[in-house]
Amino acid sequence: MINVKGFLCLNSIFSTMIRPYILAETNWEHLKDEKIELAILPWGATEAHNYHLPYGTDNYQVQSMAESAADASWQKGRKVMVLPTIPFGVNTGQSDIYLDMNLNPSTQLAILKDLVTVLNRQGIKKLLLFNGHGGNNFKPIIRELGLLFPDMFISFCFFPPMFDKSKYFKEEGDHADEMETSLMLYLRPDLVLPKDKWGSGSAKKFRIKAYNEGWAWAERQWSKVSSDTGIGNPEFATTDKGERFFNDVCAKLDDLFCSLCDADLEDLYI
Repeated sequence: MINVKGFLCLNSIFSTMIRPYILAETNWEHLKDEKIELAILPWGATEAHNYHLPYGTDNYQVQSMAESAADASWQKGRKVMVLPTIPFGVNTGQSDIYLDMNLNPSTQLAILKDLVTVLNRQGIKKLLLFNGHGGNNFKPIIRELGLLFPDMFISFCFFPPMFDKSKYFKEEGDHADEMETSLMLYLRPDLVLPKDKWGSGSAKKFRIKAYNEGWAWAERQWSKVSSDTGIGNPEFATTDKGERFFNDVCAKLDDLFCSLCDADLEDLYI
């Protein structure tokens, strides 16, 4: 049985664990007199990631990155707030893959319209969407929201292109590849299956060359492109590679968070 002194000690320990920049953890006692400068909304997906990674891979990645970067920004005096991660993304090309969950772009717009209404009403005029899923395309959504909420500054970033991945990873890919497997080995090794379960991540390309060159686009039908749902060989993934890439992403995110907090919305251009 824990006595009163022990209970107070435990209560003190748990109190120090509350991160004031994480909306799901903080409380009214802290927020009632707070003035948040920047809201950060991590947005992932719930989908198959080869045989060996969890369906929530994108969510684990963006949430961990956003929280780590926000911690650094908060320590520098910036008033940032990480909103709860949206765990579903656009997966229209994977409709036949079991339990790949889909939100249509129109649904994303509806969700964001409601959330931005709250932020705008409460005077939080800066929102950054932190995207971790290639199927999410926020540009047209942000353009539409900009007309509806002219006083808001809404932007997004997507972490995989933040660096030249060839400086971190041997194999190219864009789904459950060496990069994502390395990140998950670092962040949640308990959710990564043993290496003998890893699929090769081999994928077919379009027969029409233009779609492989980047200047023309068509949605890939995932089950016709990949036999194991992965695109990119994960074979050379390591924890150390994941840690190095994660830390570099978080440092760059911290810089962006601080820059957004400091930005004068009436003087954004040089």
